[in-house]
Amino acid sequence: MATDFWASSHYKRWIVDRATLKESRSDDLQYVDDSEYLDFFAIFFANVITKLGKKLNFRQRVIATAIVFFRRFYIKNSYCETDPFIVIAACCYVAGKAEESPVHIKNMVAEARLFFSQQPYGVKYFPSDNSKLAEMEFYLVADLECDLTVFHPYRTLLSICKKESSNDLQTEAGEVGVGVDDGPRYWGSGDGQLELPDDAFQLAWSIINDTYRSDICLLYPPHLLAITALYLAVVLHGPTRELLQQQSHSVEATPVHSSPRRSSRQSSSTSSGHIKKSSQDFVAFFAELNISMPLVATIAQEIISLYTLWERYIEDSDPVDSARGAFFGHAQTQPGVSHSGVSTPVESLDDAQRPHGATPTFLLQVLTRMRENRLSDMAHASSGRPVVVNKMLERTQAAG
Repeated sequence: MATDFWASSHYKRWIVDRATLKESRSDDLQYVDDSEYLDFFAIFFANVITKLGKKLNFRQRVIATAIVFFRRFYIKNSYCETDPFIVIAACCYVAGKAEESPVHIKNMVAEARLFFSQQPYGVKYFPSDNSKLAEMEFYLVADLECDLTVFHPYRTLLSICKKESSNDLQTEAGEVGVGVDDGPRYWGSGDGQLELPDDAFQLAWSIINDTYRSDICLLYPPHLLAITALYLAVVLHGPTRELLQQQSHSVEATPVHSSPRRSSRQSSSTSSGHIKKSSQDFVAFFAELNISMPLVATIAQEIISLYTLWERYIEDSDPVDSARGAFFGHAQTQPGVSHSGVSTPVESLDDAQRPHGATPTFLLQVLTRMRENRLSDMAHASSGRPVVVNKMLERTQAAG
């Protein structure tokens, strides 16, 4: 495994721009009435992978890797031309291997088949043949170009907040910036570590978990996501925010005056005692980082936009490791919304029946229509001649 992020395939080939992401969804945009549905798909499929990963007893890092594999696969493929559910199973299967938490293919097929057959998914065509998942694994690895090394923001967060031992830091030095003498660094000339209460640290961890509900993990290096999560956690965590406000007020109220001369011994002992007793300056910590704070602010705005969109996504259960409550202060359930209606199939996509946001059942209905219309267009092209079908995708679609 490459220990230097800046020399890894993740940095060199899988940090993409928005134009690439827009181009990857060009086919799907032809079969949806609103491009926002594709953003809801990102939340929906990330939740599906998270739930399946927990069924398989995966660690959070393995689940995050599976989501990244899913996102990378759909840079080169379209929802309307593939079966996302067998792709999800393959992503979890490959992520387990890549993160040294393998699951036997029989167990993977059995768990995925059982999970997807339940409501609200109701997938009846998931293959029971292990060879279908094995075949999809080869297609997935081929589209990933055998780049199975994924760096995540968790290690950077643990490093900055003094949650890891020095031995752990040395295992992936390039990811956290420790022991790297050249190239971009994540912290400045100070201690380079931030002391946060456990609640604030958990909030930052949950914010990182939530970023995988969008394409942010494809747009920015993981250390920037970790620092942005810390930035938001400091602002959103009540006690930490109050401490930050007290620091800003004390700086404004402190008069500038000359102090009487003291001996060097007295000065050093006083200053050292003052350092031990004083609380950490959060503003100074972020100011010393060797990063672009305007870029961090941009990422923070994108994360807030994700939460705004996520607030309109209606699902029975909300992830317990999410930071949504810190942004909105309430659970996902909305008054007047019947959760029993979520599992009721939507017969049509008329304007009168479209929900204000989106539900899993509604998104599945949209996905079914997209795939049906795409297959129809491929069979009956405007030229009157059948379109050549990608055999790999055709076999994936017919996996059941």
